[in-house]
Amino acid sequence: GPGPTCVLGIDLGTTSVKAALVTGTERGLALAQSCSRETQAHSDSPGAAPQGMEQDVQKIIRALNECLAALPQQQLQQVTHIGISGQMHGVVFWKSDKGCKWSESGPGPAFEADKVSHLVTWQDGRCSPTFLTSLPLPQSHVSLATGFGCATVFWYSKNSPDFLKAYDAAGTIQDYVVTMLCDLKRPLMSVQNAASWGYFNCRNKSWNTDILKKSGFPVHLLPEVGDPGNIAGRTTCAWHGIPQGAKVGIALGDFQCSVYSCLTERTDAVLNISTSAQLTISMPLGFQPPEAPDPSSAVTYFPYFNGDYLAVAASLNGGNVLATFVGMVAQWAQELGFQVQESAIYPRIIQAALAQKHSKLSVHPTIFGERHLPELLASVSSIGASELSLGHVTRALCRGLVENLCSMFPVQHLQELGVSRILGSGSALARNEVLRQEVERIFPFPVVYGKDVDAAVGAAMVM
Repeated sequence: GPGPTCVLGIDLGTTSVKAALVTGTERGLALAQSCSRETQAHSDSPGAAPQGMEQDVQKIIRALNECLAALPQQQLQQVTHIGISGQMHGVVFWKSDKGCKWSESGPGPAFEADKVSHLVTWQDGRCSPTFLTSLPLPQSHVSLATGFGCATVFWYSKNSPDFLKAYDAAGTIQDYVVTMLCDLKRPLMSVQNAASWGYFNCRNKSWNTDILKKSGFPVHLLPEVGDPGNIAGRTTCAWHGIPQGAKVGIALGDFQCSVYSCLTERTDAVLNISTSAQLTISMPLGFQPPEAPDPSSAVTYFPYFNGDYLAVAASLNGGNVLATFVGMVAQWAQELGFQVQESAIYPRIIQAALAQKHSKLSVHPTIFGERHLPELLASVSSIGASELSLGHVTRALCRGLVENLCSMFPVQHLQELGVSRILGSGSALARNEVLRQEVERIFPFPVVYGKDVDAAVGAAMVM
């Protein structure tokens, strides 16, 4: 007979696409199968180089199709619900009714991107501080930043208005996929993604349309908005063998889904260090964010589920800083006439740092700035002659990354919110014992590792 019903979770990430099949068991939800594919979708942005950061949507959808083709057909045929998350803040434009082409491929129809722009990602830097200050002040609890969907639309409307004339719909990359699967006449966006675009009031769940209209913003591009966890529609085709009529949820933020996949107690804080770094806790029931943001505050409030909010210190500096450091070491070695693979440097510097329990060297590691302090870049101080070894520098760098997060979300604030434990997750934390030592030294809470965050699984769990 037919097997147990499955929920498919999809996460459209910055570097890869992941699909996860989740089934119900006597002990609760369990991961049955998963598959991941790198998108290799980075693309030039001629109109905004070198600050632009764009991705080729066709390559992202190709990676998604490869992921689903690799999952067991028998289980895909049991899928009743699909949850989709993806990278927040970014924006992609498409032509309604022409956004994709469906074709028969393998066990069931699949779609490919058609009349679609590049995805301008959350990492895009085309909106300079000067440009942002020229825009109207949002009526929102979220400060506007470069890479936010509405800021990018403003940039196009002022710098390349002809570009926008080719399209009549817009959304995040995950909104695009939901729209194509359900053949929606107009994109439907969750409160989570809308807040990440800017110019959205979470209290009344509406766009700042009056403010935007007065500034010549093309408001017809704004999606409709619904609550996370609601159904956006049903699949119009038997997608990769998934039955036609499977329910598809409104697209969600990858950050919220990552937290949802591991957060079980309201007194847990989630510390994730991968490419960037975040420290997150659930706010008390009934919490409402302030009506206007504090631009100098490092903590932002993300809409979560069921009207709840997450307090988040989201640092732009995490594993990417360590990767830059390793790249620098490799570059120096090359300039001295030696060829060293970056993959060989990582274990060596960690081993060297483990031998140095203390270092007076102080590294403030914000080479990518922070959203609340974009101009404050990295610095090194207290440089003594005895603190210059690779071990000392690596130890100080790891400590600096954790201290930076702690400065954004101080221990006293965590204690006031009732935090009793930290859940440590993320690839950088998993691979780097020095980072873990510094987390345990700086935060006075028990730290539990191994409950790794997984946005694809979280997206499935929500359904």
